[in-house]
Amino acid sequence: MTSPVEGGAVPAPPVPRTRKSVTGTRKVVAAAFLLPALVLLGALVVYPIGFSVYRSFFDKAGTGFAGFGNYVELFTDDTILTAVKNNAIWVVVAPTVATALGLIFAVLTERVSWGTAFKLVVFMPMAISMLAAGIIFRLVYEQDPARGVANAVVVGVHDTFSDAAGYPRAHPLPVHPLEAGEDGAFVSKEPARTGTRALLPLVGVAPAKMPSDARPAAEAAPEAGRVTGTAWLDFTPGGGGKPNVIDPRELGLKGLKVEAVKDGKVVAATTARADGTFSLPAAADGALLRLPGANFEEPYNGVTWLGPSLITPAIIGSYLWMWAGFAMVLIAAGLASVPRELMEAARVDGATEWQVFRRITVPLLAPVLAVVTVTLMINVLKIFDLVMIITPDSSEAAANVLALQLYRSSFGTDADLGVGSAIAVLMLLLVLPVMLFNIRRMRKETGR
Repeated sequence: MTSPVEGGAVPAPPVPRTRKSVTGTRKVVAAAFLLPALVLLGALVVYPIGFSVYRSFFDKAGTGFAGFGNYVELFTDDTILTAVKNNAIWVVVAPTVATALGLIFAVLTERVSWGTAFKLVVFMPMAISMLAAGIIFRLVYEQDPARGVANAVVVGVHDTFSDAAGYPRAHPLPVHPLEAGEDGAFVSKEPARTGTRALLPLVGVAPAKMPSDARPAAEAAPEAGRVTGTAWLDFTPGGGGKPNVIDPRELGLKGLKVEAVKDGKVVAATTARADGTFSLPAAADGALLRLPGANFEEPYNGVTWLGPSLITPAIIGSYLWMWAGFAMVLIAAGLASVPRELMEAARVDGATEWQVFRRITVPLLAPVLAVVTVTLMINVLKIFDLVMIITPDSSEAAANVLALQLYRSSFGTDADLGVGSAIAVLMLLLVLPVMLFNIRRMRKETGR
């Protein structure tokens, strides 16, 4: 449509259009849909952060301005400093080890036919809550080997390579022919003679604690040129026995070590049989018989996993049990996109499997490894559940972390919301650099 004007026709002005966004949606409509999310974001994220920062500058009651006093306490209070140190250990160790385990599992399971089943088993702990995992590992780390799986394994391995003490708390009575010696040993009052039978009775062992294959004690037969004898539990169940006499229902002390000592030197040694009998060579003639203190030591009871020195590594172990599967699945997904022709070309050129892994697989997986490591770092900075559940009262101070200290400072018996808010702000400041690094990395990946 044109309008006549002097000198010719000019085009009509364009019809104005309503401006739309890149996706074709009107900005007003987009804002209307985003408004509820923005309100929730402000109410659940922005406001709590702002209020925590504000509250961290006030005292315990919230009425007096404390300035930076609460922040000074964070770096002067021994309990909070322990929490900061433990968080640093968590951030360095847990993500690194979990990522390394995930990488190893992902690479190795590619080469086995049952790799999918293995991945399923390793990933399965992710379906368990932190609370349930904490309860499981509280039982795993029990000190009693009969209940704690970890100590059952440790004790089993230890006893395989080292003789276990057989009879803790066993001892002779005053009427017995034995007396106390050095280092918890017991020594015969009279020297032994060849051709005679030595008696080494003890008490103090509950019948239920006797070896299952112990047999009724027997009198040792005399042997020419040898010292023989019997070591037995001089106790008759139900009573009626006589001291220094082998009664029919009394058991031999199987495995009891017997040494012959002359002038302070061991000249012969042996071990009692299932019926308690033993035999020593002629060198034992005239020697005192000694039962070494090793016979009566408490049996090895495993490692104190939940003690102050090992509590943090023990809890990190339970965390790795849960999150190594997460790392493995993400790394395996990244590994599936690695060009196989590069690996095959390297093998054709003579590269070993270790060289292929170190120079090709790991560099190509670097972005995925960064994602997994950063995600786990953010996760461990907030670790709370496992530490709360697994740690016994005796190790609370040694296992403390920032999230747990935040809970105790804010809601404990002597709550100080000023200090609690300062811990919350500190945790936010610790997480921010990791988040910014992750955002920058994601933008670089998007821009490629």
